[in-house]
Amino acid sequence: MKKIKILAIVGSLRKESYNRQLALAAKEILGDRVDFALLDYQDVPLMNEDIEFPAPEAVKRVREEVKSADGIWFFTPEYNHFFPGVLKNLIDWLSRPNSDKEPQVLAGKPAAISGTSPGMAGTSLAQDHLVTLISFLNMDVMNAPRLTIPYVMQQLDSDGKLALKDSYPFLEKQANAFVDFIQKRVQDQ
Repeated sequence: MKKIKILAIVGSLRKESYNRQLALAAKEILGDRVDFALLDYQDVPLMNEDIEFPAPEAVKRVREEVKSADGIWFFTPEYNHFFPGVLKNLIDWLSRPNSDKEPQVLAGKPAAISGTSPGMAGTSLAQDHLVTLISFLNMDVMNAPRLTIPYVMQQLDSDGKLALKDSYPFLEKQANAFVDFIQKRVQDQ
């Protein structure tokens, strides 16, 4: 059986973002059971129909990465009770068809969502908004378990890095559930 490929999409472009660190922790948990990669999309331009066809090179690249993945795992912060604009921009590009012959690349992809933030809501509101959007785009959303980590500052080590003192078992549970979720869909194809 071929190794499944999970593509992590982090909703923050900050190099040391807590959600990027959370994605890297998930990668560590999964180890060599899967191919796990973080999508680099900081060069994707703002969505603009004037430059949609032919798509910019950065957009072509991220579409191919999404297309080749067996599952997409979103790691998003919450900005003003919503997910970040950079993530929305990326999804807008991914939601557009590549051509008349090739549909958008998100349809049917298994998706999981996690997130951490300094506030008490974790990222639950952002995640709910994201589920609404990706469900509309026909992604196959794993609604449970989802992971929201509130008060991230309480789970940092002395160097200010994410340590996941209390949340590690929940991330581990979600990681294992997502692998099972993807494998079931791959087998059903």
